[in-house]
Amino acid sequence: MVVIIDPHAAERMAEREAREDEVIATVEQGEQFPAKKGRTGFRRNFPYNADWNGKRYATKQVEVYAIQEDSNWIVVTIITKFF
Repeated sequence: MVVIIDPHAAERMAEREAREDEVIATVEQGEQFPAKKGRTGFRRNFPYNADWNGKRYATKQVEVYAIQEDSNWIVVTIITKFF
């Protein structure tokens, strides 16, 4: 399986403080769930212990939305949540 990151998703990663290795790990090892428009969602929590927008958070949750093509996953967007 290959994880391909769409340019739109790469822009969202930069804005939302998600690293490429976290996105790939989320697809490969995260919780999988159905999403809108025939997409698949993946979710995984990572230790964070840092500041985001002036507030300290212990955990970062990465949500990845992807489309499967053959055995590959094309990441179309990502969301991060901090808690």
